[in-house]
Amino acid sequence: MGIYQKIIGRISIEKGWSGDRKYCASTADGGKYLLRISPLEKHDRRKREFDKMCEVAALGIPMAQPVEFGVCHEGVYTIESFIEGVDAEKYIAGLPAEKQYFYGLDAGRILAKLHTIPAPADAPAWESRFNAKIDRKIAMYAGCTLKYESGEAFLKYIAENRHLLRARPQSYQHGDYHIGNMMIDRNGALTIIDFDRDDFGDPWEEFNRIVWCAQAAPAFASGMVDGYFDDEVPMEFWELLALYICSNTLGSLPWAIPFGEKEIQVMRNQATQVLAWYDGMKNAVPGWYLKMK
Repeated sequence: MGIYQKIIGRISIEKGWSGDRKYCASTADGGKYLLRISPLEKHDRRKREFDKMCEVAALGIPMAQPVEFGVCHEGVYTIESFIEGVDAEKYIAGLPAEKQYFYGLDAGRILAKLHTIPAPADAPAWESRFNAKIDRKIAMYAGCTLKYESGEAFLKYIAENRHLLRARPQSYQHGDYHIGNMMIDRNGALTIIDFDRDDFGDPWEEFNRIVWCAQAAPAFASGMVDGYFDDEVPMEFWELLALYICSNTLGSLPWAIPFGEKEIQVMRNQATQVLAWYDGMKNAVPGWYLKMK
């Protein structure tokens, strides 16, 4: 009998944007698991995701361990180990900068290990794929009734730096790698969760959500970069990261509109902060980056 059939209790978890239903599930023998229920039409996507999680877990990455996948009357289910701990964002933000930085080093080293999983041999070329994504986001922003006060700075940086996408390598990606998708377990170890947006692409693009880390804990974000590159951060990384962040920021405003004024303001504030970090997109190295010993 599988774990799903042994579940006797569920507590709903109201967190995340996936649209899936998530529960802390318990079994009669005292087991505790994360149960995710997805619509049946997501079967192939969730099965591929579960298989890749098994591959990632085999690398020894600290994460919610994949346990079971299957189909039930509710749709498609995925069962993972339940992480006993606290959300990393709140915990790390309350730490001294030095401790934030060391957790960031862990996050960067974990990500570098995750990126050793290659992309499929037949993956489309990154330059054409991401340029198409940029074009979509520019079109979304152009058609949006709202605009950023200095949105032209993002457009200008993108226009001048698309060439950086040429011949970029590709690897497996977590897809949403930032402090909000991490936990601190009972032993104080950083643990990665929520692989439901995994993908393949330029490994450096994976840093495009680092703005959330930098807002919560700049020393953590700095450590993440240093840990990934073993303290040797190339300038090309910063230039590409700024391109990815510009693209993301443009797309964030039209994305936020259906969610209401609160989310719109979150994205406006983030755009203002990005422009401040990058001095109006004139400096590729963001102001939040702290070189620590």
